[in-house]
Amino acid sequence: MAEEIVFTRTAPVAEVIERWLGAASVSIAAALYRLNSPRLARAVEDALSRGVQVRVLLDCNKYRESDVTRDWAANRRVPVRLLYGRQGQGSKMHHKFVILDAKVVLAGSYNWTLESEEQNYESLLVLHDTQVVENYRKEFEALWLQATER
Repeated sequence: MAEEIVFTRTAPVAEVIERWLGAASVSIAAALYRLNSPRLARAVEDALSRGVQVRVLLDCNKYRESDVTRDWAANRRVPVRLLYGRQGQGSKMHHKFVILDAKVVLAGSYNWTLESEEQNYESLLVLHDTQVVENYRKEFEALWLQATER
């Protein structure tokens, strides 16, 4: 059950994600195809500095293509792991979700990029249902175990 649905056509999705990251007090587990938004990267770093446990899983191909993402990951204490899709190097870890405090999931088409915020039609769902959150948690943990450290 989505309690909030946000579209880039009508609202700044990055602002919504930033607000939820700022409210996290225990953990943030993000599985992201792309991450180059300075605003969202800073919000992740802020959470880490507040003592929130943070883990970020990124698509290996997009990570290697993006100097911005590689520089961010190299210069931060945020644990980052990389993963290809199910078919290996030519496939994608195409998820776009974050689990906050094991209670809320933010998911949708929205990549954590400037392009998603400024150019694309994208969506974000805010999910609170306990079983839905648990399913996302299981998916994240399974992928985290498969992934390699950057």
